[in-house]
Amino acid sequence: MSMSQPNTGIKTIKLEMEYYGEPFIVYPTLLWDEQNVVLVDTGIPGQLQQIRTLLETENFGLEKLTHIIITHQDGDHIGSLPELVQAKENEVTVLAHEETVPYLTGTIPLIKSKAFAPSVHVHTALKDRDILPLAGGIQVVFTPGHTPDHMSLYHIPTQTLIAGDALNAEDGRLLSFNDEQTLDHTTALESIAKLLELDIKKVITYHGHEVTNQIKESLQNFVDMK
Repeated sequence: MSMSQPNTGIKTIKLEMEYYGEPFIVYPTLLWDEQNVVLVDTGIPGQLQQIRTLLETENFGLEKLTHIIITHQDGDHIGSLPELVQAKENEVTVLAHEETVPYLTGTIPLIKSKAFAPSVHVHTALKDRDILPLAGGIQVVFTPGHTPDHMSLYHIPTQTLIAGDALNAEDGRLLSFNDEQTLDHTTALESIAKLLELDIKKVITYHGHEVTNQIKESLQNFVDMK
């Protein structure tokens, strides 16, 4: 059931940059209520100014950013996190799944790059099915597979799934996970099957933007075809 919440919202922002000589576009998500502005994922290193400008375009400004949620450890999701924390003079709450925390704090190296991420303090370690009292309610959905620490987020008022890299999209069409970039295909499929439990009206994918059509049918097809 959809819950109507006044003064809450959700919107994707578009980050663009050249990455290894190729155009690179990702879609972090902004959520807000009367007291909080939440950013989900932070692009690659060096995108602080672009994020700052986009926040201003949405009439928030960096000074109003209260929370950053990281979906998983990959460099195109955590890249500008240290810069954002520094620009906020540590006055921003960082949240991540408990499996992601040691990567963000520099305790263990990132899986794909083998490098240590610049250490960032994580204020809240999240678990599957946690519900955050932000923007009308955000449910944590642990969706490992792409990486072992991957989580998605379900915005309860708008029935929107922030899928991270658990799913992809192209031209408004929902796609399954990227085979080459997904470490454990079996687990990733189990995560997609888990998403079928949710009543989803919109999916935001980090690579590919938004989908509103045939979501449940597409998810079921991904599970059946693999």
